[in-house]
Amino acid sequence: MYRQMRRFRQQIGEEDCRRVLEQARIGTLALTLEDGMPYAVPLNFCYDRESGSLFFHGAGEGQKADALRRDPRVCFSVVSDPKQEEGVWWRQFDSVTVFGRIFPVEDPAKKERILRKIGERYYPDPEAVENVLSDTLSRAAVLELVPEHMTGKHVNEK
Repeated sequence: MYRQMRRFRQQIGEEDCRRVLEQARIGTLALTLEDGMPYAVPLNFCYDRESGSLFFHGAGEGQKADALRRDPRVCFSVVSDPKQEEGVWWRQFDSVTVFGRIFPVEDPAKKERILRKIGERYYPDPEAVENVLSDTLSRAAVLELVPEHMTGKHVNEK
């Protein structure tokens, strides 16, 4: 079902893919709308190395939620911060693409743990995380992307 990467010499290994997922701050989630139109949305996320899953938060309703209820199959892509060597015009970066299915996190304890983990990743201090959690925990949706296939590559733009 999944094709071999065409530029296989640029392919990075699973451990490097995990590193990119841990360091990237924003990724793009691609899914399919009811009429078959693709829909891609940039999202904050966190990667859980232990389970291998990616987690997202958001509203439990709207275009993204409707699309995921119809078809949980998605593609998620992240790009590392580009690096540029002095004196050259090109940049180097790593990218990771994850294919899988998204499921809502229903367990309240897991949902709170994941929301806290996401908050710690993006908010400036623990107090801010607790303030946001107390305000949003009851209404926030948490989604888990369970990977089925993952590829990564190192891009040298010259």
